[in-house]
Amino acid sequence: MATAKKPAAKKPAAKKAAAKKPVAKKAAPAKKAVAKKAAPAKKAAAKKPVAKKAVAKKAAAKKPAAPRKPNAAFMKPVTPSAVLAAVIGATPSPRTEVTKKVWDYIKKFKLQNATNKRMIDADEKLKAVFGGKKQVSMFEMTKLISNHLK
Repeated sequence: MATAKKPAAKKPAAKKAAAKKPVAKKAAPAKKAVAKKAAPAKKAAAKKPVAKKAVAKKAAAKKPAAPRKPNAAFMKPVTPSAVLAAVIGATPSPRTEVTKKVWDYIKKFKLQNATNKRMIDADEKLKAVFGGKKQVSMFEMTKLISNHLK
């Protein structure tokens, strides 16, 4: 069964008719822009179900989140030296609490440098803790404090 081929439709003639009218010419690019914006949206919609399946598989693989436990090394009470005890007190405290108490002391007496907040200007008590230094950075401070913990 051979089928006869139909003659091709004359599309160029239709384009010429649209080109003659300036109003139709302006409307055509706007339609193309809308068509281009709609096409990526369809592609994105096609990708979303795939992503949902992947997320569903990952969620099924994860275990339920357990409450966070603090590290035992940080929670172990440490005894401050006599020099550090003059600043924070002599009671044994975890390392985290020692750092908090030192910061409370610094803020109470306004020992943080006004221009560079990372620097601590030591008073007489802190100068003994910092090994005689007048000014230390907040990062160096924790290192120097750890030397006074047992």
